[in-house]
Amino acid sequence: MDISEIAKASGLLASTLRYYEDKGLIKSIGRNGLRRTFNDKVIGRLALISLARSVDFSLDEIGEMFTQEGVAINRTLLLEKAEILERKIKELTSRPDGLRHAAECSAINHFECPKFLRLLRIAGKNRSR
Repeated sequence: MDISEIAKASGLLASTLRYYEDKGLIKSIGRNGLRRTFNDKVIGRLALISLARSVDFSLDEIGEMFTQEGVAINRTLLLEKAEILERKIKELTSRPDGLRHAAECSAINHFECPKFLRLLRIAGKNRSR
């Protein structure tokens, strides 16, 4: 498959595919004129890359998964990523309540509202992460 077919099948830009190739995440098997060609198995690899990216794996972390023998997933890293996601979900689920309170707060000035000030302190702590 040439790079345009892979791009269409994966939903990724050709420039992204070239970047992934430069990073060693995928490998072309040759060229058809000026276009890179890939084995159709690259689609599965790209799906794994997309899944890993969606849960905040870096490209370097993803690259470590690919070995000569195939895919070697670091289970400890998976557990760490799961913990990070759980904390992020907990943080994000509390934000709508804060927004609702700010919208409905009867204080003339939000900086006089203790709950709003508490939300600001929490936001300030999370910003430094």
